[in-house]
Order: sequence, then C-alpha cells, then structure tokens
Amino acid sequence: MFEIVEVGSRLTKSDYEAQLPALRTRMLQLQEQLLAAGIPLTIIIAGVEGAGKGALVSRLNEWLDARHIQTHAFWEESDEERERPYFWRFWRKLPARGKTAIFFGSWYTQPIVDRVLRRSNDAELALHTGRINEIERMLCADGALIVKFWMHLTAEQQQQALQEDLANGLRPGEQCKRYAKHYREFRRVSAEVIRCTDSGCSPWRLVEAADRRHREIAVARLLVAAIEQRLQFAGAKPTTTAASPPVTAGSGGRNVLDQVDLSQHLDADRYKKKLAKFQARLNDLSWQAHAKKRSIVVVFEGWDAAGKGSTIRRITAAIDARLYRVIPVAAPSDEERDQHYLWRFWRHLPRAGYTTLYDRSWYGRVLVERVEAYARDEEWLRAYQEINDFESQLREQGVIVCKFWLHIDADEQLRRFHERENTPWKRHKIGPEDYRNRAQWPAYQQAVQDMVAHTSTGGAPWELIPANCKKFARVAVLKTLCHHIAAALAENT
Repeated sequence: MFEIVEVGSRLTKSDYEAQLPALRTRMLQLQEQLLAAGIPLTIIIAGVEGAGKGALVSRLNEWLDARHIQTHAFWEESDEERERPYFWRFWRKLPARGKTAIFFGSWYTQPIVDRVLRRSNDAELALHTGRINEIERMLCADGALIVKFWMHLTAEQQQQALQEDLANGLRPGEQCKRYAKHYREFRRVSAEVIRCTDSGCSPWRLVEAADRRHREIAVARLLVAAIEQRLQFAGAKPTTTAASPPVTAGSGGRNVLDQVDLSQHLDADRYKKKLAKFQARLNDLSWQAHAKKRSIVVVFEGWDAAGKGSTIRRITAAIDARLYRVIPVAAPSDEERDQHYLWRFWRHLPRAGYTTLYDRSWYGRVLVERVEAYARDEEWLRAYQEINDFESQLREQGVIVCKFWLHIDADEQLRRFHERENTPWKRHKIGPEDYRNRAQWPAYQQAVQDMVAHTSTGGAPWELIPANCKKFARVAVLKTLCHHIAAALAENT
C-alpha cells in the first residue's frame, strides 16, 4: 500500500511559490461555499511520527479563514473522557454545518497505538474499525464531508526527521521515540486500518511527507478536489414525503401497543407501600452503581400526558441529587440543528457512576420527526441502525440502558388534556400542538410499532408500561428499573 508514496517526490521552492497563491485563494473560496451550503468539513490529519503533521495543521490554519475553522488536538484522554464511551470526545468537537474542524489525531489514533503496543487484539481492532466505518458513514449520510490524510515516511526518513529535530534543538518526546522503535508494526497495523476504513464516502488520501513543500501542496490540491467534488452534490437532496411508509405490520392488523393491559390498577395504600419499597431499592442500587463506576441512562417516551414527568420525579426523589441529571428534550435549538441529530444526546452522556434521564430522546427521529415529516424517509429509516449502534457503544462502555414507553389510550389522554386545561397550575402543559399530535394517533401507533420492532434489543429492550393508572405506571417503572440495574450490576460480581 505505502509503496505508492515512497517514490521520492520533491518540490522546488520556485514551484511551491508559483502554485501556492492560486491554491490558497481557491481554498478560501471553497470554504465560503461550504458555509453557504451548510456542509460541515472534518479534516483528519494522521500518519507516521515525524511526518510534519503539526506543521501541516499550522499551515491549514494559516491558509483558511480562521472565523470558520477550529483545530482539535486529541492527545491524552482526560479522566472525564475515559469515563464515557470512546467516541464521546470526538462527537463534542464535530463541526457545525458550514464550519470546518481539523482533527490532529482522531478516532484512528488510539486503536492503532493499542494494537501496536499489544494492549488490544485483532478482534478488538476489528471492532474499532467497524465503529469508525459506521460513524463516518452516518456523518456523510447526514451531509458531512470527511477528508482523511495519512502522512507517510519510510523508516529511514522517520529516523532522519527525528535527527533533524534534535539538530534544531527540538527534543522528540519519549512517546515519539518509542513509536519509532515499532515502525514496522505501526506500518502493518496502519495499513490494515486504512484498508478497512477506506470507504467511498470517506476515502484515505496518502501523502508522501518527507519533503515539506511537496506535502503541503499535495494536501492543498487533494483538499480542493475533495471539496469541489462534494459541492457538486450540495443541492441533491431527495424531497420530503408526507406519508411515511410502514416498516413492520402487526399480526391481523394489531399493533404491539394493543398487547398492553391498560386495565391494571393500583390503589392508594398499595401504591404508597410499593413506592417506598422500590424507591429505597433504587437509592441503594444507584450508590452501588456509583461505587462500581457503572453509568445509567434512562429513556422515557410515550404519548402526550402519559405521565413521563411525574414518573421521572418519583425516580429522582429516590436518587441522591449529586448522582443524576434530567435532560428534557424539546425541539432542537439552532445550535443543535446545525449538528447530526445524535450530537445533542452524546454531549449529555453521564460520567462513570452517574445517571442521566432523558425526558424524550433520540427516538424523536423515528417518532415525531417521522410522523410530522421533519425528517425525510431515508433519514428516519437509517436511524434505526444508527440508534442501535449508539446504544451498543453505550453498553460496551458498561452503561446500563433502560427504555420506557408509557402507554395510555386515547380516551384517557383526552381526559387528562381537559384536566390540564381546567387546572391553573397545569395549563402550561397543554397547547394546540398536543391536539395536533393527537390527530396523528394512528401514524404514531405505526411509528411505535416500527420503533419497538427495530430497536428493542437484548441489551436494551423496550419496556411498554400501562399508564392509564399513574400510580401503577410509576411503581412498574421503578420496579423494572431496579430489576435492570440489579441484573447489570450482578454481571460484574
């Protein structure tokens, strides 16, 4: 593979100075076009130690408009980053639509280093490359442009670069010298990773990096070509269709929600006893999870007025306030609309040992965004796999994922709507949008059917909770939540 960039390419100073002005001008023009088209650009700079990656990053910052570009150097992981899923640190730094980010180091760095230094095996490396392919495919499908550069040196060129640094008063770090000793293994592992992640949507660009002027002009030319190619398709988005196709069908026309027994009821006395019992149990389990560094993510979806908020309050009443956060999810802000839809959920993931409760969640993509046609069919259809992959990454990190759908019937919902309208301190909970959503009841039923069919997995199953009786629903959620947490904690004992 790397033989194609071991041919001794060099560029004279006069040729460099002759070519650079036009390339710089073109890059600035294209950066403005990306901004206008709302296309986020991520430039990944990777490669051999000593290949001038840092100098190249400085050049790109010099050439491009500083108002629309940010550089992120992914060096050693912080404690905050180590206590969350691997890709969390990268999701936080993804550029907004129209903006540019340079990743100096990236999601490729640690998997390669770990395999070379034998801190991981081939199966773990394959899992990482599969995850990388998925995240890049997902971002590109959402309209992003990812341009990946691998700066290459031969072993002899690397040793020469390190010696030149010493001669110039620069002392290569111990890490750099250690990596140089493993050059052959780095070359082998890197070649394998590049082969496995060289996709049509985000191909690798290999650059011979021994000569500074050659590598800078080569990168500039390749970057210009990649942006020009992407801009050709900037406006080629399919139109939104108002009638979304069903993905699954229930037997005999029945829906999965039809199987929920809404007649279940709990009287006041039994409710108080069971509520106290499971709240005490949850308090104990939350501290056990904290001690074992196991995070908990609880997702609540359900019909309007199904009692999500009041159920969440019964959960938080049982957990020490230092251990949890509640994330109420409404329509995305301008900042959130400028990112992939999962970005706003990644950023709120809890540290190891803590709990986050989402009052509505990433499932909005396959529920409200589908039904109201805020997302195109191809966007919500691919979201099932994207969501499963997201939750799988959480579980691989040890996060306990619990998902609840609170189910009520249409008559009970209408009764609660009227109650809200007639109760002064509840009127803020009801508005025209609630009635508009109610009119789409059959479409939401189908969306829930498809959601459960495609995202109720062994590691993160959907729990469908009968909620016509609020007391019963609250206790059922607490009991089920305790069961899931206890089972997950028992796996490590």
